Amino acid sequence: MFFDSWDGLLRVAVIGACAYASLVAVLRLSGKRTLAKMNAFDLVVTVALGSTLATVLLSSEVALSEGVLALVVLVGAQLAVAWTSVRSQRFRMAVKSRPTLLVRHGRLRDRVLREQRVSRAEVLQAVRSQGLGGLDQVAAVVLETDGTFSVIPAASAGDLGALEDVPGASGE
Repeated sequence: MFFDSWDGLLRVAVIGACAYASLVAVLRLSGKRTLAKMNAFDLVVTVALGSTLATVLLSSEVALSEGVLALVVLVGAQLAVAWTSVRSQRFRMAVKSRPTLLVRHGRLRDRVLREQRVSRAEVLQAVRSQGLGGLDQVAAVVLETDGTFSVIPAASAGDLGALEDVPGASGE
């Protein structure tokens, strides 16, 4: 239960080092976009990479070469989705969410908050985390595609051109 054999420990150490080095190499070759915190698909790929690495490490039934191929397939699929989404708006709409305007000119958009399952308290926390004391100091709060909040203070809102891809931001 606590110890099976030295062979098992040696296998985990050797395969672990090799699988880790392979994962790092695959990620470096694939570029920064592979682990970007952008959308649900990216999260799924990141979790799947971790699960695959764990399986390679702990299952003696999975050869290192099979595990490395699985890592390459996952990263390749992620790259294919990213490449296609950059080139096809229809595909992009299918695999990625859109940013959502939660606050406009200091006013909470209650219907949108309910639709996005975001509480008023979460929005207020995001505003406070930007050092702002009230919604009257806020030009916009956007729920980004990765689930984070972007707060644009009224004092530095400019022409709000950064909201051009946010539905509902152009007018109310």
